[in-house]
Amino acid sequence: MALLIAFVTFIVATVLGLLIWLSFGADSKQELIQRRMDAVRRAERRGPIDLGVRLIRDELLSSVPAVNRIMMKWSWSTRLKDVVAQAGMKTRPGKILLICGVLAFGAFVATGALYSFPVPILAAMTTGMLPLMYVGIRRRRRLRQFEEHFPEALDLLNRAIRAGHAFTTGLGMIASEAPEPIAGEFRTTFEEQNFGLPLRDVLQNLSDRVPLIDVRFFVTALLIQKETGGNLSEILDNLSHVIRDRFRIYRDVRSKSAHGRLTAGILIALPPIMVLSLGIVNPHYMSALVDDPIGPKILWGAATWQLIGSALLWKIIHIEV
Repeated sequence: MALLIAFVTFIVATVLGLLIWLSFGADSKQELIQRRMDAVRRAERRGPIDLGVRLIRDELLSSVPAVNRIMMKWSWSTRLKDVVAQAGMKTRPGKILLICGVLAFGAFVATGALYSFPVPILAAMTTGMLPLMYVGIRRRRRLRQFEEHFPEALDLLNRAIRAGHAFTTGLGMIASEAPEPIAGEFRTTFEEQNFGLPLRDVLQNLSDRVPLIDVRFFVTALLIQKETGGNLSEILDNLSHVIRDRFRIYRDVRSKSAHGRLTAGILIALPPIMVLSLGIVNPHYMSALVDDPIGPKILWGAATWQLIGSALLWKIIHIEV
Protein backbone atom coordinates (compact mmCIF):
# COMPACT_ATOMS: atom_id res chain seq x y z
CA MET A 1 0.00 0.00 0.00
CA ALA A 2 2.87 2.39 0.81
CA LEU A 3 4.41 1.70 -2.60
CA LEU A 4 1.09 2.40 -4.31
CA ILE A 5 0.71 5.69 -2.42
CA ALA A 6 4.24 6.67 -3.43
CA PHE A 7 3.51 5.89 -7.08
CA VAL A 8 0.25 7.86 -7.05
CA THR A 9 1.94 10.83 -5.33
CA PHE A 10 4.73 10.83 -7.89
CA ILE A 11 2.31 10.69 -10.79
CA VAL A 12 0.10 13.47 -9.39
CA ALA A 13 3.09 15.74 -8.75
CA THR A 14 4.47 15.09 -12.23
CA VAL A 15 1.15 15.72 -13.92
CA LEU A 16 0.57 18.94 -11.96
CA GLY A 17 4.06 20.15 -12.82
CA LEU A 18 3.57 19.48 -16.51
CA LEU A 19 0.15 21.11 -16.48
CA ILE A 20 1.66 24.24 -14.91
CA TRP A 21 4.41 24.14 -17.53
CA LEU A 22 1.81 23.75 -20.25
CA SER A 23 -0.27 26.67 -18.97
CA PHE A 24 2.41 29.14 -17.93
CA GLY A 25 5.49 27.98 -19.80
CA ALA A 26 7.30 30.82 -21.48
CA ASP A 27 7.12 30.49 -25.21
CA SER A 28 9.25 32.58 -27.52
CA LYS A 29 8.61 36.33 -27.38
CA GLN A 30 8.99 36.57 -31.13
CA GLU A 31 5.54 35.16 -31.88
CA LEU A 32 4.72 38.05 -34.20
CA ILE A 33 7.83 37.51 -36.32
CA GLN A 34 7.23 33.76 -36.36
CA ARG A 35 3.66 34.20 -37.61
CA ARG A 36 4.85 36.49 -40.38
CA MET A 37 7.55 34.07 -41.44
CA ASP A 38 5.03 31.24 -41.31
CA ALA A 39 2.87 33.22 -43.74
CA VAL A 40 5.84 33.51 -46.09
CA ARG A 41 6.44 29.79 -45.94
CA ARG A 42 2.78 29.08 -46.73
CA ALA A 43 3.00 31.36 -49.75
CA GLU A 44 6.25 29.74 -50.89
CA ARG A 45 4.57 26.32 -50.94
CA ARG A 46 2.13 27.59 -53.57
CA GLY A 47 4.89 28.85 -55.87
CA PRO A 48 7.38 31.69 -56.26
CA ILE A 49 6.47 35.00 -54.63
CA ASP A 50 7.70 38.50 -55.45
CA LEU A 51 9.71 39.26 -52.32
CA GLY A 52 13.15 40.77 -52.37
CA VAL A 53 14.37 38.48 -49.60
CA ARG A 54 13.52 34.82 -49.07
CA LEU A 55 13.01 34.17 -45.39
CA ILE A 56 13.58 30.62 -44.15
CA ARG A 57 13.37 29.53 -40.55
CA ASP A 58 13.41 26.28 -38.65
CA GLU A 59 9.98 26.02 -37.11
CA LEU A 60 10.23 24.34 -33.73
CA LEU A 61 7.55 21.84 -32.81
CA SER A 62 8.96 21.43 -29.31
CA SER A 63 11.34 23.37 -27.08
CA VAL A 64 13.06 20.06 -26.26
CA PRO A 65 15.62 19.43 -29.05
CA ALA A 66 15.30 15.64 -28.97
CA VAL A 67 11.50 15.74 -29.15
CA ASN A 68 11.65 18.36 -31.90
CA ARG A 69 13.97 16.21 -34.03
CA ILE A 70 11.65 13.23 -33.68
CA MET A 71 8.53 15.22 -34.50
CA MET A 72 10.13 16.81 -37.55
CA LYS A 73 10.28 13.33 -39.09
CA TRP A 74 6.52 12.81 -38.70
CA SER A 75 4.27 14.19 -41.39
CA TRP A 76 1.31 14.61 -39.04
CA SER A 77 3.26 16.97 -36.75
CA THR A 78 2.47 19.91 -39.03
CA ARG A 79 -1.21 18.97 -38.95
CA LEU A 80 -1.12 18.86 -35.15
CA LYS A 81 0.52 22.29 -35.07
CA ASP A 82 -2.24 23.69 -37.29
CA VAL A 83 -4.94 22.18 -35.06
CA VAL A 84 -3.32 23.69 -31.95
CA ALA A 85 -3.13 27.09 -33.67
CA GLN A 86 -6.78 26.83 -34.76
CA ALA A 87 -7.69 26.17 -31.12
CA GLY A 88 -6.17 29.53 -30.20
CA MET A 89 -3.42 27.96 -28.10
CA LYS A 90 0.17 29.21 -28.20
CA THR A 91 1.48 25.92 -26.86
CA ARG A 92 3.93 23.89 -28.92
CA PRO A 93 2.68 20.47 -30.05
CA GLY A 94 5.57 18.80 -28.24
CA LYS A 95 4.22 19.94 -24.88
CA ILE A 96 0.82 18.46 -25.61
CA LEU A 97 2.33 15.12 -26.64
CA LEU A 98 4.44 15.04 -23.48
CA ILE A 99 1.33 15.67 -21.39
CA CYS A 100 -0.41 12.81 -23.22
CA GLY A 101 2.48 10.49 -22.47
CA VAL A 102 2.64 11.40 -18.78
CA LEU A 103 -1.10 11.02 -18.30
CA ALA A 104 -1.09 7.66 -20.10
CA PHE A 105 1.82 6.41 -17.99
CA GLY A 106 0.19 7.61 -14.78
CA ALA A 107 -3.11 5.90 -15.61
CA PHE A 108 -1.27 2.70 -16.55
CA VAL A 109 0.64 2.61 -13.26
CA ALA A 110 -2.36 3.53 -11.11
CA THR A 111 -4.72 0.98 -12.67
CA GLY A 112 -2.01 -1.67 -13.04
CA ALA A 113 -1.71 -1.83 -9.27
CA LEU A 114 -5.40 -2.70 -8.95
CA TYR A 115 -6.38 -4.52 -12.15
CA SER A 116 -4.80 -6.93 -14.57
CA PHE A 117 -4.58 -6.83 -18.37
CA PRO A 118 -6.24 -5.22 -20.37
CA VAL A 119 -7.69 -2.63 -17.97
CA PRO A 120 -4.39 -0.68 -17.55
CA ILE A 121 -3.92 -0.43 -21.31
CA LEU A 122 -7.48 0.79 -21.86
CA ALA A 123 -7.09 3.30 -19.04
CA ALA A 124 -3.79 4.54 -20.47
CA MET A 125 -5.23 4.94 -23.96
CA THR A 126 -8.30 6.78 -22.68
CA THR A 127 -6.40 9.08 -20.32
CA GLY A 128 -3.65 9.80 -22.83
CA MET A 129 -6.21 11.07 -25.33
CA LEU A 130 -7.65 13.67 -22.92
CA PRO A 131 -5.27 16.53 -23.87
CA LEU A 132 -5.95 15.97 -27.57
CA MET A 133 -9.68 15.90 -26.87
CA TYR A 134 -9.31 19.19 -24.98
CA VAL A 135 -7.51 20.75 -27.95
CA GLY A 136 -10.23 19.45 -30.29
CA ILE A 137 -12.99 20.90 -28.11
CA ARG A 138 -11.28 24.29 -27.94
CA ARG A 139 -10.72 24.26 -31.71
CA ARG A 140 -14.35 23.44 -32.46
CA ARG A 141 -15.58 26.09 -30.02
CA ARG A 142 -13.27 28.75 -31.44
CA LEU A 143 -14.23 28.00 -35.04
CA ARG A 144 -17.88 28.11 -34.06
CA GLN A 145 -17.37 31.54 -32.46
CA PHE A 146 -15.57 32.72 -35.59
CA GLU A 147 -18.40 31.50 -37.78
CA GLU A 148 -21.00 33.18 -35.58
CA HIS A 149 -19.33 36.62 -35.68
CA PHE A 150 -18.09 36.40 -39.27
CA PRO A 151 -21.18 38.11 -40.80
CA GLU A 152 -20.64 41.09 -38.48
CA ALA A 153 -17.06 41.37 -39.71
CA LEU A 154 -18.27 41.29 -43.32
CA ASP A 155 -20.78 44.05 -42.53
CA LEU A 156 -18.00 46.15 -41.00
CA LEU A 157 -15.82 45.60 -44.06
CA ASN A 158 -18.75 46.46 -46.30
CA ARG A 159 -19.42 49.72 -44.46
CA ALA A 160 -15.75 50.66 -44.66
CA ILE A 161 -15.70 50.11 -48.43
CA ARG A 162 -18.92 52.08 -48.92
CA ALA A 163 -17.39 54.94 -46.91
CA GLY A 164 -14.54 55.09 -49.39
CA HIS A 165 -11.82 53.24 -47.48
CA ALA A 166 -9.47 50.80 -49.16
CA PHE A 167 -9.97 47.08 -48.75
CA THR A 168 -6.81 46.72 -46.64
CA THR A 169 -7.98 49.55 -44.40
CA GLY A 170 -11.20 47.62 -43.84
CA LEU A 171 -9.15 44.61 -42.76
CA GLY A 172 -7.39 46.81 -40.20
CA MET A 173 -10.74 48.07 -38.91
CA ILE A 174 -11.94 44.50 -38.38
CA ALA A 175 -8.70 43.68 -36.56
CA SER A 176 -9.18 46.60 -34.16
CA GLU A 177 -12.97 46.61 -33.63
CA ALA A 178 -14.27 43.06 -34.08
CA PRO A 179 -14.44 40.57 -31.18
CA GLU A 180 -12.14 37.59 -30.82
CA PRO A 181 -11.35 35.31 -32.55
CA ILE A 182 -12.31 37.40 -35.59
CA ALA A 183 -9.98 40.21 -34.58
CA GLY A 184 -6.95 37.96 -34.10
CA GLU A 185 -7.25 36.22 -37.46
CA PHE A 186 -7.85 39.41 -39.41
CA ARG A 187 -5.05 41.11 -37.51
CA THR A 188 -2.74 38.38 -38.76
CA THR A 189 -4.10 38.89 -42.28
CA PHE A 190 -3.57 42.64 -42.04
CA GLU A 191 -0.01 42.20 -40.76
CA GLU A 192 0.83 39.74 -43.52
CA GLN A 193 -0.37 42.24 -46.09
CA ASN A 194 1.75 44.98 -44.49
CA PHE A 195 4.67 42.59 -44.47
CA GLY A 196 4.57 42.51 -48.26
CA LEU A 197 2.73 39.34 -49.20
CA PRO A 198 0.45 39.49 -52.25
CA LEU A 199 -3.23 39.81 -51.48
CA ARG A 200 -3.96 36.40 -53.02
CA ASP A 201 -1.51 34.66 -50.67
CA VAL A 202 -2.78 36.66 -47.69
CA LEU A 203 -6.36 35.56 -48.32
CA GLN A 204 -5.38 31.95 -48.95
CA ASN A 205 -3.43 31.94 -45.68
CA LEU A 206 -6.61 33.09 -43.94
CA SER A 207 -8.48 30.21 -45.55
CA ASP A 208 -5.79 27.77 -44.35
CA ARG A 209 -5.83 29.08 -40.79
CA VAL A 210 -9.63 29.06 -40.54
CA PRO A 211 -10.92 25.91 -42.29
CA LEU A 212 -14.54 27.02 -42.62
CA ILE A 213 -16.67 26.86 -45.73
CA ASP A 214 -17.82 30.45 -45.14
CA VAL A 215 -14.24 31.73 -45.16
CA ARG A 216 -13.57 29.83 -48.38
CA PHE A 217 -16.62 31.49 -49.95
CA PHE A 218 -15.30 34.86 -48.79
CA VAL A 219 -11.81 34.27 -50.18
CA THR A 220 -13.08 32.85 -53.47
CA ALA A 221 -15.47 35.76 -53.97
CA LEU A 222 -12.74 38.32 -53.32
CA LEU A 223 -10.27 36.63 -55.67
CA ILE A 224 -12.86 36.40 -58.45
CA GLN A 225 -13.86 40.04 -57.92
CA LYS A 226 -10.21 41.08 -58.06
CA GLU A 227 -9.69 39.36 -61.42
CA THR A 228 -13.02 40.07 -63.12
CA GLY A 229 -14.25 43.18 -61.34
CA GLY A 230 -17.70 43.89 -59.96
CA ASN A 231 -19.43 45.54 -57.04
CA LEU A 232 -17.47 44.38 -53.99
CA SER A 233 -19.95 45.95 -51.58
CA GLU A 234 -22.83 43.99 -53.09
CA ILE A 235 -20.80 40.78 -52.99
CA LEU A 236 -20.04 41.22 -49.28
CA ASP A 237 -23.67 42.07 -48.54
CA ASN A 238 -24.97 38.93 -50.27
CA LEU A 239 -22.32 36.76 -48.64
CA SER A 240 -23.18 38.08 -45.19
CA HIS A 241 -26.87 37.33 -45.82
CA VAL A 242 -26.12 33.76 -46.94
CA ILE A 243 -23.92 33.07 -43.90
CA ARG A 244 -26.57 34.36 -41.51
CA ASP A 245 -29.24 32.18 -43.10
CA ARG A 246 -26.95 29.16 -42.97
CA PHE A 247 -26.18 29.74 -39.30
CA ARG A 248 -29.90 30.15 -38.53
CA ILE A 249 -30.66 26.81 -40.21
CA TYR A 250 -27.81 25.22 -38.27
CA ARG A 251 -29.32 26.39 -34.98
CA ASP A 252 -32.71 25.02 -35.97
CA VAL A 253 -31.15 21.65 -36.75
CA ARG A 254 -29.28 21.67 -33.43
CA SER A 255 -32.45 22.40 -31.47
CA LYS A 256 -34.46 19.70 -33.24
CA SER A 257 -31.71 17.09 -32.82
CA ALA A 258 -31.04 17.89 -29.15
CA HIS A 259 -33.04 14.88 -27.93
CA GLY A 260 -31.14 12.53 -30.22
CA ARG A 261 -27.77 13.93 -29.14
CA LEU A 262 -28.67 13.57 -25.46
CA THR A 263 -29.82 9.98 -25.98
CA ALA A 264 -26.64 9.17 -27.91
CA GLY A 265 -24.50 10.66 -25.16
CA ILE A 266 -26.22 8.57 -22.49
CA LEU A 267 -25.93 5.37 -24.52
CA ILE A 268 -22.24 5.99 -25.21
CA ALA A 269 -21.33 6.90 -21.64
CA LEU A 270 -23.42 4.23 -19.86
CA PRO A 271 -21.17 1.14 -20.39
CA PRO A 272 -17.84 2.67 -19.26
CA ILE A 273 -19.51 4.42 -16.34
CA MET A 274 -21.09 1.16 -15.20
CA VAL A 275 -17.78 -0.71 -15.47
CA LEU A 276 -15.97 2.01 -13.52
CA SER A 277 -18.68 2.19 -10.87
CA LEU A 278 -18.75 -1.57 -10.34
CA GLY A 279 -14.95 -1.61 -10.16
CA ILE A 280 -15.00 0.99 -7.39
CA VAL A 281 -17.97 -0.34 -5.41
CA ASN A 282 -17.13 -4.05 -5.69
CA PRO A 283 -13.69 -4.78 -7.18
CA HIS A 284 -14.04 -8.52 -6.58
CA TYR A 285 -17.15 -8.60 -8.76
CA MET A 286 -15.20 -7.16 -11.70
CA SER A 287 -12.08 -9.22 -11.01
CA ALA A 288 -14.05 -12.36 -11.87
CA LEU A 289 -14.48 -11.02 -15.39
CA VAL A 290 -10.88 -9.84 -15.73
CA ASP A 291 -9.21 -12.95 -14.25
CA ASP A 292 -11.23 -15.42 -16.29
CA PRO A 293 -9.38 -16.57 -19.46
CA ILE A 294 -12.23 -15.48 -21.70
CA GLY A 295 -12.81 -12.21 -19.81
CA PRO A 296 -10.21 -10.06 -21.66
CA LYS A 297 -11.60 -11.24 -25.00
CA ILE A 298 -15.08 -10.20 -23.92
CA LEU A 299 -13.79 -6.81 -22.81
CA TRP A 300 -11.94 -6.22 -26.09
CA GLY A 301 -15.01 -7.24 -28.06
CA ALA A 302 -17.24 -4.97 -25.99
CA ALA A 303 -14.84 -2.06 -26.43
CA THR A 304 -14.70 -2.63 -30.18
CA TRP A 305 -18.47 -2.71 -30.57
CA GLN A 306 -18.72 0.29 -28.26
CA LEU A 307 -16.46 2.30 -30.58
CA ILE A 308 -18.38 1.16 -33.67
CA GLY A 309 -21.71 2.02 -32.08
CA SER A 310 -20.41 5.43 -30.93
CA ALA A 311 -19.21 6.22 -34.46
CA LEU A 312 -22.57 5.24 -35.95
CA LEU A 313 -24.52 7.28 -33.40
CA TRP A 314 -22.28 10.29 -34.02
CA LYS A 315 -22.81 9.92 -37.76
CA ILE A 316 -26.57 9.83 -37.30
CA ILE A 317 -26.86 12.89 -35.04
CA HIS A 318 -24.21 14.99 -36.79
CA ILE A 319 -25.99 16.79 -39.62
CA GLU A 320 -23.98 19.03 -41.92
CA VAL A 321 -25.58 22.35 -42.86
